Amino acid sequence: MGEKNIGEQRVLVTGGGGFLGRAIVEKLVDRNEKVVSFSRGFYPELEELGVLQIQGDLGDAGAVEEAFEGVSLVYHVAAKAGVWGDYDGYYRVNVKGTENVIRACRLHGIPRLVHTSSPSVVFNGADMEGVDESVPYADHFHAPYPETKAMAEQLVRRASSDGLGVIVLRPHLIWGPGDNHLVHGIIRRARRLKRVGDGKNMVDTIYVENAADAHLLAADALEKSPELSGRVYFISQDDPVSLWEMVDRFLGAAGLPPVKGRVSARTAWMAGKICEICYRLLGIDKEPPMTGFVAKELSTSHWFDISGAKKDLGYKPRVSTEEGLKRLASWLESSFT
Repeated sequence: MGEKNIGEQRVLVTGGGGFLGRAIVEKLVDRNEKVVSFSRGFYPELEELGVLQIQGDLGDAGAVEEAFEGVSLVYHVAAKAGVWGDYDGYYRVNVKGTENVIRACRLHGIPRLVHTSSPSVVFNGADMEGVDESVPYADHFHAPYPETKAMAEQLVRRASSDGLGVIVLRPHLIWGPGDNHLVHGIIRRARRLKRVGDGKNMVDTIYVENAADAHLLAADALEKSPELSGRVYFISQDDPVSLWEMVDRFLGAAGLPPVKGRVSARTAWMAGKICEICYRLLGIDKEPPMTGFVAKELSTSHWFDISGAKKDLGYKPRVSTEEGLKRLASWLESSFT
């Protein structure tokens, strides 16, 4: 992996081997940036790109501080995602890990931090249609992930008052080639999927390359306009779609039939809560087939006003949903042949 040149300023991406993290890394390499990835694992694909990989745990303050030496800009992308699991595990990565990132930025005098958050930090279980960044944090969370991401986001925003330049981005439902979470999960559950609710709920999504573009734009904007520090921005395809139509299009990209069958939103929510209780009582670690949080996500509308990102960051989705689906279908075909 080579040794780090302390005299050379680098850009660091936490979780550079992950889905979004890798897309950001690739764009930085295309701009001839010297890139460091801080992740738990080692990724041959990053080595081929000439990226310096430092393996470590976000929960280890010393490891984070050491990795951040000689860095001039940080993209904090890494997080523990999911809809199920032990709260302490989410807290250690998402909250303590973010505390360690902020501390390391201050220690080394790193001036800019772009933090990847999630619209779930404001999701209260009801429809959210065209809301902007003024909407408050949820007063009740249905899973550890959104709760700990909200805590992490607030830590980052407070850090801006201490002189650290920060911008927070909230990408919604990231998808595209290489997706090992959203699309992968839909394909894996294809035979068991049923539409939840009336099927009319609209959602935002974002193609992974567009999400990566937004992160680079945020860092550039922060350098040119330091007064943007502390701001939060929703980012998306800027084209709300029917959630279940999009699910069917993902399945179609994989050569699978559309979802058949339907359950009411209330039935799905009750089934999810029962599953949660049973899994906790039995000490089962794997994700239940349904949770209350997932039932709410699948049956409500959640799309957002991204005019702030357009105005302040110059963001616009360069890859259309149609083009993204073509690329996804091509990748899926090559992956399974």
